[in-house]
Amino acid sequence: MQEVTSTRIKTGAYETYFYRAGIGSSEAILFIHGSGPGATAWSNWQYALPFFSEKEFDCIAPDLIGFGMSEHPSSPPKGIRSWMRLWVDQIKLLLDSLEIKRTHLVGNSLGGAIALHLLAEAPERIDRVVLMGPAGAPFRLTRELDRIWGFYEDPSKEAMAQMIRWFAYDESFIEDQLDNISKMRFEAAMNPAVRRSYEAMFPPPRQQIVDDLVLPSATLRRIQQQVLLVHGLNDPIVPVETSYYLAQHLPRVKMMIYGQCSHWTQVEHRDSFHSLLLSFFKDKI
Repeated sequence: MQEVTSTRIKTGAYETYFYRAGIGSSEAILFIHGSGPGATAWSNWQYALPFFSEKEFDCIAPDLIGFGMSEHPSSPPKGIRSWMRLWVDQIKLLLDSLEIKRTHLVGNSLGGAIALHLLAEAPERIDRVVLMGPAGAPFRLTRELDRIWGFYEDPSKEAMAQMIRWFAYDESFIEDQLDNISKMRFEAAMNPAVRRSYEAMFPPPRQQIVDDLVLPSATLRRIQQQVLLVHGLNDPIVPVETSYYLAQHLPRVKMMIYGQCSHWTQVEHRDSFHSLLLSFFKDKI
C-alpha cells in the first residue's frame, strides 16, 4: 500500500497542511473536503487516498484554510464569498508550489462548490471533475445543514453524534464507530482557532450562504470539462435536487445517484464509489 504522508507548505499568506500519496505519478487528483464542524481532508478522504495512489494517481488532499491543521486567520474573512476567494487562491497556489500544471478534482459538499468556482476561474488547471453531494446550486437551506453550520450555537458531543447520524442513511452502518467519530470530531471542533474560523464562515442568515455559493447558469454552461455528479438519493443535508440542477446546466455531465444513501457516499458505498471514479478518470464511462 502506498504511504500517505502529510506536511505543511506556504500558500500565499497562509500555510496549508495537506496529505499526499502516489508522488511521481503522471496524473494528479486533488480532493476537496466538506464543511462539517471538525472536518478535515483526512476525515473525508482517508480511504480514497491509498486507493487512488495504488492506481497510479498523485493524490493531494489539503485542509482548507480555516479547517483542521491548515492556518486559521487571526482576523477571519467575513462572509462566504471572501472565504471562497481565499480557498480558490489556496488551491491554485498549492498546485503552483507542487508544480502540478493540471489535475483532476473531487469535491465533497462545500468542496463541490469550491471545485465549480475553480472550474470557472482556472479551467486550464483542471481536467475531469467529480462533484459529490455538491453545494454551488440553488436550494432551500435544510434544517440539517442549518444545524450543522450553526453547530456552535449549542455545541455538545450529543449534537455532534446527531450530525454524524445524518451523514449515513443506515445508522447501523456507523453505530459501532459513532462514539469514536463523534469524540474525535468534537475535540477537533472545539479547538478555539477552528471555532473562530467556522463561526466567521457560517453566520446567520444561512440561506444567504447557500445563495452566495451559487454560480450563474451562464457560467456553468461555459464549463467544458467532463463532470461526474455523485449524490445520495436520501441526502438530508444537501438535497439531490442540486445535482439534478447541475446536470441541466453543465454541458458535459454524467450522474450517479445512490439509493439508500445519505451524504457520505464515499463511506457508505466506498468500494462502488472508488470503482466509479476510477472508471471516470480512466475515460471508461
